[in-house]
Amino acid sequence: MPSMLKIAVSALAAASTAYAASSSCSVSATTTIQNAGDATAVAACETFSGSIAVATGTTDDIALDGMKKLSGNLVATNNSAIKRISSSTLETLDGTLNLDGLTRLYGVDFPVLKNIDSIKWNALPNLQSIGFTAEVEEAKKVDIQNTGLRSLKGINIEEVDTFFVANNGYIDEISMQLGNVSESLTLADNNENVKVELPNLIWATNLTFRFCGSVSVPSLETLNGSLGLYNNGFETFSAPNLTSVGEALAIVANDKLDNITFPMLKKITDNLQIANNSALQEVSGFPVLESIGGAFDMSGNMSTVETPKLDDIKGAFNLQSSDNVTAACNFYNSLKSKKLIQGKYFCRGKVEDPGTEGHKPTDQSGTSTSGASSLSTATGALGLAAMAAVLLF
Repeated sequence: MPSMLKIAVSALAAASTAYAASSSCSVSATTTIQNAGDATAVAACETFSGSIAVATGTTDDIALDGMKKLSGNLVATNNSAIKRISSSTLETLDGTLNLDGLTRLYGVDFPVLKNIDSIKWNALPNLQSIGFTAEVEEAKKVDIQNTGLRSLKGINIEEVDTFFVANNGYIDEISMQLGNVSESLTLADNNENVKVELPNLIWATNLTFRFCGSVSVPSLETLNGSLGLYNNGFETFSAPNLTSVGEALAIVANDKLDNITFPMLKKITDNLQIANNSALQEVSGFPVLESIGGAFDMSGNMSTVETPKLDDIKGAFNLQSSDNVTAACNFYNSLKSKKLIQGKYFCRGKVEDPGTEGHKPTDQSGTSTSGASSLSTATGALGLAAMAAVLLF
């Protein structure tokens, strides 16, 4: 150990004794601990103000038993030896629990931890469970990637700013009391059979689900941003209480999906895109949809497309299907003739290669058609949910 670090740790140990009466310690710089003894010295402070880092060469288990509150970050990165980080007493962590590149870590055990500012975990292949026995109920940010976790049991937060869980190949269940997402929630590329249950989610900004086995959002009422469903394995999706979408709604490349239901949805502020859902033959789950502020873009194998209350589309319109959609085209032709569809217009069934807006399909007779022009600048891209999906590819 470098001499200066020895002095710092010795001073910290002395300080912890001196501060015993007040149970509070404060340091201006990050405290680096090299071994279990250093951790014991730090944990003598019930309230510790400052960040703590575990040295990359540490081989001991790190236990912060005695500490109740940490006002700072707890960081352990790029360590191939450490196996367990814990505290039997820590209740509050006003900072980030940052664990990254700990290839042997199997235990993250904080049985009384309830409140944390941020969780940031990456590259923890041996971590299979979360030792938050009392359940963390408050966290502003959660970012968990590339772990061996089987579930998120132990994280049961009510509100969150950003929630990003991706590339955890073993995780088979995500269930929590989450009611409010102020920025974004993304669940992507985990176990393709992962069961997602968010029974209390009422309000959110952006939601993205990719490669999920099932998704349940029965209470969702308001979405200020976008909803994106991409490459999922479920057969049905329903948002029974959703009344408005503040940006875009995208349902793309869900091979088994054959039923979508949005019985209360009246308004989509930006674009509606439904594309490449090979089992989806009937789109009739928008019985009260009245307006789309961007583009209507739908392609696939549909034989039925019904939006009986829709009378306002401010962007481009595209409907392409390999099946017969004459009845649907007759309905939308009428809207276009009344100038209720304000952008470019294209509606065609019985085409060999149905595609998204701007694509020029080929009739089953072999004749090339004239496709719609690209979306106008006013309607923009599909929105944040679609952008998130593109970034994940």
